[in-house]
Amino acid sequence: MARAAFGPLLAAALWGGMYVVSKWGFAVVPPLTLGFLRVALGGIVLYAIVRANGDKGGIDADDYRGFAVLGAWVAATIATQFLGTELTNASQGSLLTILTPVFTVALGAAVLGERVGARKLVGIAIALAGTVVVLAGQYDLAALIAGTGGSLVGVFLLVVASLCWAGYTVWGLPLVRRYSGLTAATYSTLAAIPMLTPLAIVELSLDPPPLAGLLAPRAIFVVLYLGLAATAAAWVLWYRGLETLPADTQAFSARSAIIDAAVSVHPPQTKPAPTMMAQER
Repeated sequence: MARAAFGPLLAAALWGGMYVVSKWGFAVVPPLTLGFLRVALGGIVLYAIVRANGDKGGIDADDYRGFAVLGAWVAATIATQFLGTELTNASQGSLLTILTPVFTVALGAAVLGERVGARKLVGIAIALAGTVVVLAGQYDLAALIAGTGGSLVGVFLLVVASLCWAGYTVWGLPLVRRYSGLTAATYSTLAAIPMLTPLAIVELSLDPPPLAGLLAPRAIFVVLYLGLAATAAAWVLWYRGLETLPADTQAFSARSAIIDAAVSVHPPQTKPAPTMMAQER
């Protein structure tokens, strides 16, 4: 079990960096366009890996709809996550993302029939409490709860993003078990590309950014990190964990990314966290 959890934990660490990099990148690439570029690059790389491994596209026709559904979950997650992060501050985004394990446990029980025992309920409580304790040492939680640090629309979008990623995890599990983590991540990512394309086109037509900014070294680095590390690498690691771990157990590995983002992206607004909290990070 410990070895199986290593991949999802590494994926969560890469997603922790994603919050930092994407927030930095929004200054030169708008959020929906950045989301499209992330998924497009990640999908191309994943497909190249699949072909290099000898997979000639052997997906049963009966599963096309399943991968299309996963693609919709991916597109919805990316769009709402990036827009929500743009409209709020990083601490709010980090705090709200802890809802993902809660949604995953609920959907896992409802959709997959996974048992929610006392140990998992205690795990949820500990994860939520631990994250709040870490954030309390860094931020003014009263201001976060009151919504004075960011847009209420952004807060709503981040909650939706957490729900969508839980849906991606739960609905993807049968396909992961039928094929592999690499195959599931690849074809769900490819399916999301045409769904994100019109959103990016509309965004660019309404508020076109300077071309120099899109071609700047910062923009190139951000797209490469998000496409290669936070998408191609992280999604394979996440879904390979699902090959052996239950969906609700898998979800708790995202907590490291939440804490990483909470203490790294946004400068402290109150006194520094105690040494114990820093060690927990």
